[in-house]
Amino acid sequence: MTQVLRWGILGASKFARVHMAPAIHSAAHNQCVALATATAAKADPFQAIVPGIKIYDSYEKLLADPNIDAVYIPLPNHMHVEWSKRAAQAGKHVLCEKPIALRADQVDDLIALRDQTGLLIAEAFMITHHPQWIYARELLAQGAIGTLMQVDGVFSYNNVGDPGNIRNNPDYGGGSLPDIGVYTMGSTRFVTGQEPLEILHSDLVMENNVDVWAHVTAQFEGFKFSSVTSMRLAARQEMTFQGDQGFIRLTAPFNPSVYDQAQVILHRNDMEVVTKRFPSDNHYKNQIENFRNTILTGADYPTPLEFSKGTQRMMDMAFDASDG
Repeated sequence: MTQVLRWGILGASKFARVHMAPAIHSAAHNQCVALATATAAKADPFQAIVPGIKIYDSYEKLLADPNIDAVYIPLPNHMHVEWSKRAAQAGKHVLCEKPIALRADQVDDLIALRDQTGLLIAEAFMITHHPQWIYARELLAQGAIGTLMQVDGVFSYNNVGDPGNIRNNPDYGGGSLPDIGVYTMGSTRFVTGQEPLEILHSDLVMENNVDVWAHVTAQFEGFKFSSVTSMRLAARQEMTFQGDQGFIRLTAPFNPSVYDQAQVILHRNDMEVVTKRFPSDNHYKNQIENFRNTILTGADYPTPLEFSKGTQRMMDMAFDASDG
């Protein structure tokens, strides 16, 4: 591999067009060189972002290109495991959108393939590449809020007017938990370094066999967790880590600079409030640069497949505990 990591994208999704292609294009020592899409018109916006990008009319043809080092996969959820495997088997490093699998045990084959090939295979859990989350984790570790006792998370948006959206389709692995529960659950695990002991409550509202509203509570060692995710509520996102001496609140934890400016606000019992703002950090760009750095230097990746499996396991526990 050259010093520049050369990327191909499987599928011309809106998310890839709006966020990931620009991130790859702007990341240091990374280059977006190819896109696979069977719909020629969908390639036009990518060519505007990256003049000269090579367009393939099939995923297989892109994977056969020896000039591509890594593949980004933004396909529908039910295709993630298959195409992650196929990309790695073609000798490409893989960054796949979340959730990388629909059940935790499906990640095992990817871990084995990663270890067998020596390639980096990772889930695109971009938030842990944002400095607000690193800062929040440091605050907790430093004892800034005393003993952690409660974590509360909310992530919602409303796509009721878009019934064709893949998130509303059970055949594509849709639902609020697979789409955004991964964030409330995964961020809690990232900051605390702990795993859930049990699901205390799992209330899912189902439409067309996908959860459109989910309230999940869980017991971790020493603290309780509560999360609401929904595809039928007005847009809202917030995470709070509360201890006996204060609490940490993230005001735009998942879509900073889109939902709102990223802020980490530390409230202490002595009425002191400390706010740290992150006005310009791009976690997608950071993710791409960290991905390349791991490949070139062997540095630990912030969220390896074992981490992704842990979050999926928590989602599995929530589904299994629900009567919905």
